[in-house]
Amino acid sequence: MELTHDALRVAPKVLLHDHLDGGLRPSTVVDLAKDSGYELPTSDPDELATWMVRGASRLDLALYLETFAHTVGVMQSSDALYRVAAECAQDLAADGIVYAEVRFAPELHLDDGLSLDQVVEAVADGFTDGSADSGIRIGTLVTAMRHAARSLEIAELAVRHRDRGVVGFDIAGAESGNPPTRHLDAFQYIQRENFHFTIHAGEAYGPPSIWEAIQYCGAERLGHGVRIIDDITVNEDGSVEIGRLASYVRDRRIPLEICPTSNVHTGAASSIKDHPIGLLNDLSFRTTMNTDNRLMSATTLTHEFAECAAAFDWDWKMVRWMTVNAMKSAFIPFDERIELINDTIKPWYEPNPSV
Repeated sequence: MELTHDALRVAPKVLLHDHLDGGLRPSTVVDLAKDSGYELPTSDPDELATWMVRGASRLDLALYLETFAHTVGVMQSSDALYRVAAECAQDLAADGIVYAEVRFAPELHLDDGLSLDQVVEAVADGFTDGSADSGIRIGTLVTAMRHAARSLEIAELAVRHRDRGVVGFDIAGAESGNPPTRHLDAFQYIQRENFHFTIHAGEAYGPPSIWEAIQYCGAERLGHGVRIIDDITVNEDGSVEIGRLASYVRDRRIPLEICPTSNVHTGAASSIKDHPIGLLNDLSFRTTMNTDNRLMSATTLTHEFAECAAAFDWDWKMVRWMTVNAMKSAFIPFDERIELINDTIKPWYEPNPSV
């Protein structure tokens, strides 16, 4: 079977790094803005989609994050949060995703009087209803903003809702100047509660951020982690030298939640063709393919695989390998991960000789 865009779309895929407030349908943003009286740059959905991509494609993470003011701005009611979550589940299922972990920061949705718990409950209900009978399972990652001082409170919130679909904790936001060790008490709390967490690290900042996330905070996965390439040297003769930190990440099989198109938009990579994911796969790091923000980067998981497959001449075996990588790295119980791998993912790929 030829590795085409259409074939990739129906192939079972796994998504670990997707932001709820970065994946709204443009038409939904417009509708919610009308309902709430929020002022957008434009009320035309197509123009808004173009505006979002143009605004995010400024080769700087801080500038990239500015576009979220408008999506977060229309996500301040239970009804809006429920709708966005339900549509997210539907859109991911339509892209062939069988398991996804979608993250969002509850502290950003309190402007109109909702409590943190009400925010999480609205999103959980949306995911439940939106994924019903669709063939997708969604786990929620509750995120704290790394520039704020509420991470322990948000970590406690995540644990409080662990039986309502929350599978883990995260910190996000501008990486430079906001090291993960500022939130050490939150990560230690999560560990004491036998819960899971990933950390945005190695996106806009280099190995020191990754080192802190792993060695001080104990991150199970790295959100992006693409800057681990800074600890890898490719010599003129083609030989590769892997630094101690990169070796540790590879040896420990620490998953990298890589988001190629987003990395190009934020300046972490100059192009898809030059993206470090090609070398990281060749060196057998545990890479996973992700979208980050589907609206801001005008992307899908299918698109990410298709672009990288074309750039690096990947075949179905690579798609299957990265999909299994992601499923192995999910924050749901081991037996449930194995069931999805053995009963859903492998049966689709294995009957095809070319896969």
